[in-house]
Amino acid sequence: MEEQIREIVNRLTLQEKASLCSGEDYWHTKAIERLGLPSVMLTDGPHGLRKQKQSKDFSGGSYEATCFPTASCLAASWDRDLLRRVGEALGEECLQEDVGVLLGPGANIKRSPLCGRNFEYFSEDPFLSGELAGALIQGVQSKGVGTSLKHFAVNNQESNRMTIDAFVDERAMREIYLAGFERAVKKAGPRTVMCAYNKVNGTYASQNRLLLTQILREEWGYDGVVVSDWGAVSDRVAALKAGLDLEMPGVFPENDQAIVDAVRAGELDESVLDEAVARLIKLILQYKANKADGYRFDRDAHHRLAVEAACEGAVLLKNEDGILPLKKGMRIALIGEFAKHPRYQGAGSSMVNPWRLDNAYDQAMKLPNASDITYARGYDIRTDAPDRQLIEEACNAAKAADVAVILAGLTDDYESEGFDRTHMRMPPAHNVLIEEVARANPNVVVVLCNGAPVEMPWIGSARAVLELYLSGQGGGTALWKLLYGEVNPCGKLAETFPEKLEDCPSTAWFPMGPKGVEYRESIYVGYRFYDKAGVKPLFPFGHGLSYTSFAYSDLVIEPEKTDENGILNISFRIRNTGSMAGKEIVQVYVRDVESTIFRPDKELKEFAKISLEPGEEKEVRFRLDRRAFAFYDTHSKSWQVESGEFEILVGASSRDIRLSGRVRIEGTGEVDPAVWDKREPLPSYYHPKPGCNIPKQEFDALYGKPVVHPPIHRKGTFTPDSTINEIRQVLAGRIFYRILAAAARRMNRDTDEKTLRMIMQSLDEAPLRQLNQNTGGRIGKKMIEGLVLLCNGKRLKGLAKMLSR
Repeated sequence: MEEQIREIVNRLTLQEKASLCSGEDYWHTKAIERLGLPSVMLTDGPHGLRKQKQSKDFSGGSYEATCFPTASCLAASWDRDLLRRVGEALGEECLQEDVGVLLGPGANIKRSPLCGRNFEYFSEDPFLSGELAGALIQGVQSKGVGTSLKHFAVNNQESNRMTIDAFVDERAMREIYLAGFERAVKKAGPRTVMCAYNKVNGTYASQNRLLLTQILREEWGYDGVVVSDWGAVSDRVAALKAGLDLEMPGVFPENDQAIVDAVRAGELDESVLDEAVARLIKLILQYKANKADGYRFDRDAHHRLAVEAACEGAVLLKNEDGILPLKKGMRIALIGEFAKHPRYQGAGSSMVNPWRLDNAYDQAMKLPNASDITYARGYDIRTDAPDRQLIEEACNAAKAADVAVILAGLTDDYESEGFDRTHMRMPPAHNVLIEEVARANPNVVVVLCNGAPVEMPWIGSARAVLELYLSGQGGGTALWKLLYGEVNPCGKLAETFPEKLEDCPSTAWFPMGPKGVEYRESIYVGYRFYDKAGVKPLFPFGHGLSYTSFAYSDLVIEPEKTDENGILNISFRIRNTGSMAGKEIVQVYVRDVESTIFRPDKELKEFAKISLEPGEEKEVRFRLDRRAFAFYDTHSKSWQVESGEFEILVGASSRDIRLSGRVRIEGTGEVDPAVWDKREPLPSYYHPKPGCNIPKQEFDALYGKPVVHPPIHRKGTFTPDSTINEIRQVLAGRIFYRILAAAARRMNRDTDEKTLRMIMQSLDEAPLRQLNQNTGGRIGKKMIEGLVLLCNGKRLKGLAKMLSR
């Protein structure tokens, strides 16, 4: 193929080369028909296909597809094979709809539980995130369809996501925020990687050569296409030089011309353009070779897989006195409007139009014991306020039942792409309902439908808590399989559930803004902080109960001492000691017993899901390479291991360690450990405390220089990168905003409230350069340049530019 690609590149004109580097419209690459290069469609995912009926923009809704559980639920399965099979199903649906690239999975780290898009991401842990993202990519691409690993990189909030500058120290960037991407890239080779909107340490991700070329290509060996998030490009030529191949969507023909002009002026080496074009041609030829006209996927098989995935990702958080599984003959009060109107996916670009949707109430009415199940609404999903009449009806239903099953969680307007949560609380209507029903009947089972952690002030009143997450179109069927024990819950948390928001290490610096955000907690994300600082979470990372029990034994670590090139072999035995078949997710953590550099208390390095019949025992084996013991050394710019003793910890969660042993690991000896000792300038990182109160001077020392946030743009300094919010400081900007906002509401008058909120929030925070994209090209580049001049006080020049053609 390489020879064919080079031949095509040589036959392209300069204008054609530049044109291939941007989309034809919202969803398609450009075609070069004379050379047999078709257009390729890129379409939203990642937990289901969202192909727009109107293929040139966002209007007209999307075609029906299978809605699988979102990433937060899939991640709780800790099941590589399941993720691979879900990926295969997604690939098949792409083949049917002639989609060349599915835009997913998302591998961003869950830095804070408040990120509005956390339901689309896997975990707070980069090893788990990278393994699962890699498995999903392998599944999709096994069908000949490309994927887009996103959003690269350090994209961990929705607030000001288009322009925020993420200040993160080098160790945290390498060990936490890039490590999952690295693992997925090396494991699965996604055909595309999507850059993020935000800046990273002062430079937009779209034109960050360190990220896109030095790390992604030169260090990790990536040879695929780098595509922009939609509207993420600030300077097209700078982005191309940095390693960004494809700008999406294709709304600025001037950007193609800018590439041509830069080559002709000698500002851009044509060989750089040729390399980008070669990668794009490879993607196009891969699509062409795997195109499957007339292909049809098996809808029923995909629905069964969606139900299985929902079952595997559900986490039994609490099960007091074994109230679950429910016994036959029990009278059940099913409470909560989610039972009839399920919260099964998040909002935003990943919203799927499911061809089927199982809700808990309808599925209950199909059960043999349906006559034992009564329903009460409990709350109104359109409001947060408790409804006394609905609560009274729920309490009466609970009094007449043996067990009350309450479906609660986060309503649609609590979490979405485009904005972050401001707290971890559930709607008051849900919390009050649970407390009052528990007083009416103490046998309460709470089923949570949410995409991220929530506070549980009622936890002492609930006998059982089942975290269903956003479980996709099969969640209603999966629920009853789990409650009645047809399926034994086996999911485990891929994120820590803190008791309260104040316990989260990033709380003081999330989301910050409006122009910059400091990642002061550094490597202490999730359980890495809670364990090191001795903060007790509500439910720890890796936690999940079962209807059976498991015993761990016979840990063997070989060899007892490894040299600098050594591999460590670990084995142990696990036995099902209960009376029901089940699956246990075993987790292997590594602890540096005594380190010169600051490190977490422990870090996840391997895991497996083991299926066992009652009384059955299996041996589990793992191999750990040197990377499992390494940290990123900012002096040598490499991964280093410090000589010394390490503990191997085998557990059922990060806080439930069942087996442990020690081994001596020999370091490389390339760096004097004395250079790693920063106890004096960085005491808060060696001994983090509850609240994670890191002084600015310590973060500056860790970062390597004082962190200075970019200034808010003012009159006279506005640019196309200025946001709509910023230009509203001046009269011309306010007038323009009122016109734009009215048009946006008018164009989206039939849009549901949650989507409209996302659109309006995104409009407020969008840089002016995105107006071309957001208006379907009706506002052109010259009009934007004129608006900038106008807002900067240059009225005549601005009006002349806006009116020019």
